[in-house]
Amino acid sequence: MPKFIYTAKNRQGREVKGEFEAVNKDVAIATLRRQSLADIKVKKKPIEIHIGGDPKVTEKDISIFFRQLSTMINAGLPLVQCFELLQKGTDHKGLLKLFNGIQTELESGCPFGETLRKFPNDFDRLTCSLVEAGEKGGILDTILLRICEYKEKSLALKAKVKSAMVYPASILVISFIVTAILMIFVVPIFAEMFSSFGAELPAPTQIVMAISDGFVEYWYLVFGVPIAIVFAIKAIYKTPAGNYQLDKLMLNLPAIGDVLRKGAVARFTRTFSTLSAAGVPILEAMDTVAETSGNAVIEEAVVNAKESISQGQSLSQPLEESGVFPIMVTQMIGIGEQTGAMEEMLGKIADFYEEEVDTAVDNMTALMEPAIMAFLGVVIGGLVISMYLPIFMMASVV
Repeated sequence: MPKFIYTAKNRQGREVKGEFEAVNKDVAIATLRRQSLADIKVKKKPIEIHIGGDPKVTEKDISIFFRQLSTMINAGLPLVQCFELLQKGTDHKGLLKLFNGIQTELESGCPFGETLRKFPNDFDRLTCSLVEAGEKGGILDTILLRICEYKEKSLALKAKVKSAMVYPASILVISFIVTAILMIFVVPIFAEMFSSFGAELPAPTQIVMAISDGFVEYWYLVFGVPIAIVFAIKAIYKTPAGNYQLDKLMLNLPAIGDVLRKGAVARFTRTFSTLSAAGVPILEAMDTVAETSGNAVIEEAVVNAKESISQGQSLSQPLEESGVFPIMVTQMIGIGEQTGAMEEMLGKIADFYEEEVDTAVDNMTALMEPAIMAFLGVVIGGLVISMYLPIFMMASVV
C-alpha cells in the first residue's frame, strides 16, 4: 500500500505530523478524522531509494532513547509529545523511522507496551514485558530507567564475553593464514633450491616439503574446508538439536566454558531480578528469562523450572537438579525464596557473577597467552628450522 504524509491539529490545537499506509488519499483522510484531528493535509509520500538502507538501531541507541523518554515522562509530558520532541532531537534515520512509527501507533490509541511489540527487530520480549508492567503500575519512567541500567550492564557483559571468544579465535586464524602462506609460497622456493643439492635431506625438511606439496596441490581445500566448516556450524546452530548440542559443548570447554557459564548465570539472574522488581508475575517472567537466556541449555533448565513452579514446587530445586547452575547460585535463590527477598538476592548474584566474568576473562587470557605463544613457536619455529637444517648441514661439511 502507498504511504501518506499528513499534518493536522489535535484537540488541544497542537500541530501533529506523521505518516502511515492507506489504500488511497480518501481513506487516509477518513482515518485521521476518526482520530479527532482537524485541518488535515495529506499527500502521498514520494518513493525514496536508499543505497544500503537506513542505519541500524543498536542496543545503545535504545538505551539512550529510554533514558531521554524517562526524563520527559517524569516531567509530565504526554507520550505523543515526547516522541515529537525525540524526532526533532535526532538525525539518525533509523531512529526517526522508529519514533515516527511508534508515534503513529500511539496516536491511534494503542498502549505503549503493545506498540513496542509491533517493532520486534528493535524491542525484545523482556523490554515489552517491563514496559507493560510499568504502564499497569503507573511507574513507566522508573521502569524505563531500570531497562536502561539492565541494557547497559548487559552490553558490558556481552562485550566481556565476546572479547574472551575473539582473542583466541583471531590468534588461531592469523596463525593458520601465516602457515598457509609459508607452505604455499615460501617452502616451494626452498624445495627448488634443495633439489640441486644431490644429497638426502633431513627427515623434518622432507616432512615439511611433503606437507607443502599438499598445500600447493590442494590449496582450494586448505582455504575452502575451514570456510565450509564455519558455514556448517552456523547451519547446525540454526536447528534446535544442533543449537542445544553446540551450546552444551561450549559450556563444557576448558577456560572458555567457565567464562560462558558465568556470563549465562549473570544474564539469567540480572534479567530475572529486573522482571521481579517490575512486578512481572513469576511464570511470565520465567518465559521471558528463558527466551533471553542466550543459551539453549540454560533455556531448557529455566523451562523445566517453570513447570516445577506451576506444580507448586520451589525454584531452587529444579535449577539445582539441572546441573547447569553452580550450587552457590541455587542456594542463594533458595534463601531468597524463604526470606521473600528474591529480587535483592538475584541482584546480588548478578553483581557477583558479572565481577566473576571479569576475573575469568583475565585468568583465561593469562592461561592462553603462553599456550598460544608455545603453539606459534612450535609451528612457525618448526617450519623455519626444518628449512634451514640442510643449510646448516652444508655449512658443517664445508
